[in-house]
Amino acid sequence: MTVDRPKNPTLDQLRAVCQPPEVKARKNAEHWTAELYLRHISIYLTAVLVRTRITANGVTGLMILAGWCMSLALLIPGIWGPVLAVVLSQVQLYFDCSDGEVARWRASQSPRGIFIDMVGHHTTEALIPIALGYRVFKELSVDGAMSAQAWPVLFMGACLSVLLVLNRSQSLMVHAARGMAGLPKLPDTAAARAVSTATAIGRLRAMARFLPFHRLLHAVELSLLILLCSIISAIAGTPGLAEKWMIWILLPACVLVNIGHFLSNMVSSRLKA
Repeated sequence: MTVDRPKNPTLDQLRAVCQPPEVKARKNAEHWTAELYLRHISIYLTAVLVRTRITANGVTGLMILAGWCMSLALLIPGIWGPVLAVVLSQVQLYFDCSDGEVARWRASQSPRGIFIDMVGHHTTEALIPIALGYRVFKELSVDGAMSAQAWPVLFMGACLSVLLVLNRSQSLMVHAARGMAGLPKLPDTAAARAVSTATAIGRLRAMARFLPFHRLLHAVELSLLILLCSIISAIAGTPGLAEKWMIWILLPACVLVNIGHFLSNMVSSRLKA
């Protein structure tokens, strides 16, 4: 659909179309960094992009590239690799804010664009623990006394990758199941995702809001946690030590998060005909 838009829009014109209240009010629309500052500055990038020939899907491609480079950055020894990964996590979210804005301005929203965006986030979060596991594997392999622990950590990083993708995919499975059952699309509101606190699962989910460990499983939080661990390892003088324990702790915790997410979906009204 062709929409007649100004070729040189003002920021106010862009905000009215690209950042309408109904979009910003969605429960899962924004990462906390977007709410805090990225959404406030993404409009400036969008103002530049809409004056070029790049498509919204092209911007999403830049978002995906930044996400994949996060994992490559983790292969740089010392703390500078994780520092670069944290920076790239912000670049990824910056493009992620802007691709939807470009699509809304050009009225080019499409299932293909949504699909590519999902591929980007899933692959980014899958590659981070694999890269982290390989980082620890290389650092532990250098130390003869700890080399025996290197291979298990590499395997556990791969297992963590699967669990992270599974946890993210469960929400999409709910939408897919509803669509295949002929049910309408769920609105992106807190009420639509509520689980009754009258059930044990509902009470546990309500308690989880006070200790939202599951939020640590996203790319931005993972990169910050990896940076913290790399600093601890540098201070301790043992490269890979804190990162190794990070994987050992995250793996069983992620199993519990997946179980909780599954049970929460099963008892919610979202999967009831």
